Amino acid sequence: MILLLLGLALFLGPHAIRIVADGLRAALIARFSPGGYKGLYSLLSVLGLVLIVLGYAEARAAPVVLFAPPTWTRHLAALLTIPAFVLLVAAYVPGTRLKARVGHPMVLGVKVWAFAHLVANGTLHDVLLFGTFLAWSVALYAASRRRDRLAGTVHAPGSAQRDVVAAVAGLAVWAVFAFWLHGALFGVRPFG
Repeated sequence: MILLLLGLALFLGPHAIRIVADGLRAALIARFSPGGYKGLYSLLSVLGLVLIVLGYAEARAAPVVLFAPPTWTRHLAALLTIPAFVLLVAAYVPGTRLKARVGHPMVLGVKVWAFAHLVANGTLHDVLLFGTFLAWSVALYAASRRRDRLAGTVHAPGSAQRDVVAAVAGLAVWAVFAFWLHGALFGVRPFG
């Protein structure tokens, strides 16, 4: 469990700087240069992700059950991950109305993904992983929207065609992940 916790700290720590210490981020960029800051940020993120994967796998070998979620929560999780993937893809499709409306679709997608997995899993390592990502994404989304309001950020209105592209691509990525990759990567097949 220590590896999982360390990985979460190393991964989400740099990702949380804009939530709690935006001035620190600016100071680090000034000190290390934008490229140096991005390099350090990336290094910590990759190291954190590796530790999360290793720590999660280790914790799965000896799970501590906190609660037994009802079977229907797995169906809910499968359903909720569809908009989560659409939101993740919408973050990379320029000119969507979805992005104009929500501002930060990737963070919102992570929030939906984490919530979906949190309600469907009742072990300590699941609660730590998905609960931490949920708390982080809620805080980051609120901080990002507040920062946008203060800066007067206005997103371009976007087009329906771009929304369709994001929705179709998000659904395709979801299907590949749900029916093949999730089982191959994590040993859990959402649909049997």
